[in-house]
Amino acid sequence: MAETAHAIHPDRLLVQIASYNTNLQGVLGLPQDLVDWLSPTLQVSSFLSTERRAPDIVAVGFQELLPLHLGLSGLSKSVINDRNALILSQIEANAPNKEAYSLIAKVVNVGVALLVYGRDAGVARQACDVQTAWSGCGPGYMGNKGGVGVRFRVAGPDGTAGETFTFVNCHLSAHEPKLKQRIADYKHIVGSLLFSPVSPDSRKLSTIYETSHLFLLGDLNFRLVIPKNHPLYEKRKTSEFSAAIESEKTREELKEFDQLTIEKRQGNIFVGLREGDFWKFKCSYKYALGEVDKYSTKRIPSWTDRVLYATYTDSPETPDKSHITNLLYTSIPSYTTSDHKPIVSLLLLPPPQLSPASVSVPILRLPLDYSPSPDPRATLKRYTGRVLDRVIGIVWWLLTLLGAGSAVFGVLNFFLGLGAWTWWRIKPAGGDVPV
Repeated sequence: MAETAHAIHPDRLLVQIASYNTNLQGVLGLPQDLVDWLSPTLQVSSFLSTERRAPDIVAVGFQELLPLHLGLSGLSKSVINDRNALILSQIEANAPNKEAYSLIAKVVNVGVALLVYGRDAGVARQACDVQTAWSGCGPGYMGNKGGVGVRFRVAGPDGTAGETFTFVNCHLSAHEPKLKQRIADYKHIVGSLLFSPVSPDSRKLSTIYETSHLFLLGDLNFRLVIPKNHPLYEKRKTSEFSAAIESEKTREELKEFDQLTIEKRQGNIFVGLREGDFWKFKCSYKYALGEVDKYSTKRIPSWTDRVLYATYTDSPETPDKSHITNLLYTSIPSYTTSDHKPIVSLLLLPPPQLSPASVSVPILRLPLDYSPSPDPRATLKRYTGRVLDRVIGIVWWLLTLLGAGSAVFGVLNFFLGLGAWTWWRIKPAGGDVPV
């Protein structure tokens, strides 16, 4: 198919996107060998040319990175540093020609984390104007749900502006009935996950859409809602459903009941973004812990974990077509410590369409009726959430310490201790005799 793509288009960048909800596992959330997750993209890249080609950019997103009380307390540094060291070593160990990579940026808010790497011989050396951003959309704008982002510019030849790359990792509200909340979460992220002004003459902060290339990944939590008259409705929480979706034809039929697909077609969410054929892999959620291919009966299996994208040459008149070639989009069943399976996508970007006189970066073209703008109260909302995160997280953490790992026992121990202290304060002294 694209055997000569690399030879004909050496300037077409390869971008690898990986996402995983690790189920609050912290440093235990990943096996030490990430070859199953990161190597498939490197294997697929062999189709691009007679020589295997490594990705130019690798973006790895996590949701539920560590236990919630630690994330709320801001104690994620050691976990994210451990992930960074492990991922970097694994990317380089599995690179087809032993390419070297560097971390361009990392950002974490509570349990939502994003790490972006560039190949040393290309993007990593050329990246500039690196920015990170975060925003919470949990209760009171807390960060248990929300998004984080990384943006950087790759300068063009002969002093031209080049192109900007924006990566956004999201964790939206859970549970099937919370559809409207998920849509509201995304709208909040668009308005509050902000970057520097695109133009040096402007003071207006820019949204995630004001970029040349946009990649959105994460546990978006959209569910499969099967109508009652469908033959699989009664089997949706049984092993028979798992057997049924072994068939790609069945999965393709079921995609019509995917909440994300329905809402996106109606223009309610992810406007301007495209997606590959997600139904070609089995639902990434909800698996029984410790199982490679067994779903939990507590939830209807769904494609909650997704990767969407857009580039500035995409036309708003053809919302289902992209100049980005989706070479791979799949899940990795072998990871069993979470109820989610990690997903990975490999995207081949179009050649740059820059004129020699380009003095500004090109940005995405959106439908005329969609004009996202920054929320004027974004900073207030973000830091309101951050304060609540820290207060609740630290209290929770202290109670967990008091309860030897259990906040519930911590609360009991606290009240027992308070009762003992109160009794000691009011008990009569040893020599006192009541009259």
